[in-house]
Amino acid sequence: MRPPAGQASAEAVEPPFAVADKTGNVQRLVSVNRMARALGLKPGENLADARARVPHLLVEPAAPEQDRMLLERLADWCDRYTPLVALDGEDGLILDITGCAHLFDGEEALLADVQDRLTRQGFAVCGAVADTPGAAWAITRFGMGGCVPSGEERAALVNLPVRALRIAEAAAEGLERVGLATIGAICDRPRAPLANRFGLELVQRLDQALGREKQPISPRFAAPFVVAERRFFEPIGRMEDVQAVLLSLAGQVAGALERRCEGGRVFELALFRVDGAVQRVVVGTSRPLRDPRRVLALFAEKLKTDESVLDAGYGYDLIRLAIIEAETASAEQLTLSTGSEQGSEADLAGLIDRLGARLGIDRVTRFLPVNRHLPESQTGFVPAALAREDALSWVGFGGDDFGLGKEGTENLVSGADPVVEAHWQELPLELPLERPLRLIDPAEPVEAVAMVPEGPPLRFRWRRVLYKVVRSEGPERIAPPWWMGAPDAPDPQRQAVTRDYFRIEDEDGRRFWLYREGLYARETTAPCWYLQGIFA
Repeated sequence: MRPPAGQASAEAVEPPFAVADKTGNVQRLVSVNRMARALGLKPGENLADARARVPHLLVEPAAPEQDRMLLERLADWCDRYTPLVALDGEDGLILDITGCAHLFDGEEALLADVQDRLTRQGFAVCGAVADTPGAAWAITRFGMGGCVPSGEERAALVNLPVRALRIAEAAAEGLERVGLATIGAICDRPRAPLANRFGLELVQRLDQALGREKQPISPRFAAPFVVAERRFFEPIGRMEDVQAVLLSLAGQVAGALERRCEGGRVFELALFRVDGAVQRVVVGTSRPLRDPRRVLALFAEKLKTDESVLDAGYGYDLIRLAIIEAETASAEQLTLSTGSEQGSEADLAGLIDRLGARLGIDRVTRFLPVNRHLPESQTGFVPAALAREDALSWVGFGGDDFGLGKEGTENLVSGADPVVEAHWQELPLELPLERPLRLIDPAEPVEAVAMVPEGPPLRFRWRRVLYKVVRSEGPERIAPPWWMGAPDAPDPQRQAVTRDYFRIEDEDGRRFWLYREGLYARETTAPCWYLQGIFA
């Protein structure tokens, strides 16, 4: 890396500085600044030898975790240029700027802007733009940097050392011993002898650098579905300005989503500060959404819970709204009276979204039936933001469990099954409760007395209070599945017993739901009684 013009005098007085780390039992230099390199020091050198040669050398111990965190922050900052940013080793970044360079007046202007901004933040940086990641890496670390015209990677690499191909150290030393020290020396040589003697990696790296073989990168985050951003000549910091920009960006995103017949499920607001910090706020929705004002309301609810999420500092010079997840959403049919045929569903979805923005979208849950034989296991909590089909799949509930098949499951989900609709239309408006609305889980043991082993209880004691039974209904027998109730089951923990449930009423009109666990003389010699619910 070479200093930009006009900084030579400032760096002439810069003291030699190095970072050292312990390798085995020896302290070695990990990295050195320009002044230390000018004095003959280089990475990998013994620290004791380096201090003997340069007594006034400043040394700091290596901090890999802090370096990694700093590199990740720089990667977040580089999102202003492209959403596809990947980490490259311990001190590098790879940016896929395909289709982005024209937004910055070309590749050269983009590279100059990146280097200028990072230099002003105090970083020593060098970069290159090329058609392949391998060529850009080699020119950055072993060349002069800059932009390589498309298709001229070979001319830019021929004079670089073979180590610029990112090959193993043993292969690089072997090539240097036989006089093949540069990339140009191996470009036109037969490939089979090179691969047999120095390994297939050498040929693969050469093809990747020259563009003969594709080399994908692994971005830290997936590219968003839709992105809208706004850049400012003068930074902004007032919350009212941020909300106005957010509403405008939400309108742009809504137009793009409508053209795609989609709605957003996860929205991310990224605010880039002028000092390099990036602040991100993410909200989720219960259903596909593209209404700009509702998007703004969700972010407002999110910020109410923690106002410290946003710290404008010296201001934001870039604000971006991205759609991380999207789903198919058809256009809503408007009516002359209420404005939408889905008003109640939209109100419920809005409530879920507001609660999710404050509490977390996964913390807002709802009940869903589960195909289990035990009453306490027949309902489960699922995130309310899940679609109906996703929720059914999430708890393992489907038409196949009841012999309906796939088509029956779809009808059950959509409510279009004529048999089910006819059944519900014949039911009276108010039905007596066969089971309590709220169960005691786990059920509490009680002491019960019955006339016969399998008869209803005559009285029982619960929580030190004796109750006398005047009426009873039952039993409702719930037997376990055959694979769990077999007496010779290989796993004793999976054995289960039969339950006989009774609805009983005491002298004061209180109604309870009790069950006896185990069939007398068949599954147990001493059946146990439990209280599982109380009727209101």
